[in-house]
Amino acid sequence: MAVSFSFIVGIIGNIISILVFTSPIKTFLRVVKKKSTENYKGIPYVTTLLSTSLWTFYGLLKPGGLLIVTVNGAGAVLQFIYVTLFLIYAPKDKKIKTAKLVAILNVGFLGSVIVLTLLAIKENVKLTFVGILCAGLTIGMYASPLSIMGMVIKTQSVEYMPFLLSFFLFLNGGIWSIYSLLVKDFYIGVPNAIGFVFGIAQLVIYSMYRNKSKTKKSIERMEEESSVTLVKGVVEMQTCEGDEGHVMNKSLSKGHSLPKPLLNRLSAMPEQIMKSLSLNSYQIDSTWAYQADVENGENDHDLRS
Repeated sequence: MAVSFSFIVGIIGNIISILVFTSPIKTFLRVVKKKSTENYKGIPYVTTLLSTSLWTFYGLLKPGGLLIVTVNGAGAVLQFIYVTLFLIYAPKDKKIKTAKLVAILNVGFLGSVIVLTLLAIKENVKLTFVGILCAGLTIGMYASPLSIMGMVIKTQSVEYMPFLLSFFLFLNGGIWSIYSLLVKDFYIGVPNAIGFVFGIAQLVIYSMYRNKSKTKKSIERMEEESSVTLVKGVVEMQTCEGDEGHVMNKSLSKGHSLPKPLLNRLSAMPEQIMKSLSLNSYQIDSTWAYQADVENGENDHDLRS
């Protein structure tokens, strides 16, 4: 039996879609390892779970929809695993928001659509009703990474924008757009054509900010090293000052009194230390000598009066 070209394209679409659905595995291995979702967002996985579940239902209603059922059924299982892991490792505030979203979309909305379609909608309208919903949700699935794209532009870092997901979304939108033309399915064609455009946009943004991310990390590493050196210097300075203070306190404990010029010099010491940071050795010696002459002059003046 001859295999139609549309079936071959559909098989290719299945393979690419599975790659799309499995691309977050690396992300969630990181989440499990660190036991934290970090800055990752749960919305893309929640909306994709809803979308794949509805497309599975659409494939069951559509005659000859086997390829739609297989790929989206597998996708729904994977997305369910991702959402579950996100709920386990997300911070409390994100966990609550994501759980509410799952309850509203993946339980309440999906259940309502299935019940309404099977019990309340006429047979000749069922496919149209579910097809429109699927098209809208697929557009939402492709558009959900827009928030990540905004964060990439704002932070100039692609750390939280998985390249594989963007690349396979681009391929997925393209191949299913071709499949929709072959089988003349409007509901598959429109959202995947939009997804193809969004995929191109994500790849462009990734290529724009990939090198900037590397440069930014290098700058941050240099700043971190400079901060460590500065802190070390401050600690050493404080240690020296602590030793001097210990000697002074020891002298005071023996009952020695400090002469007035020395008290004046101690009170001015913080200011002199700050000034000395910008002076060379010759200027430092001159400043201290000048200060001593002024104090001696004041003492001579007091004695004469």
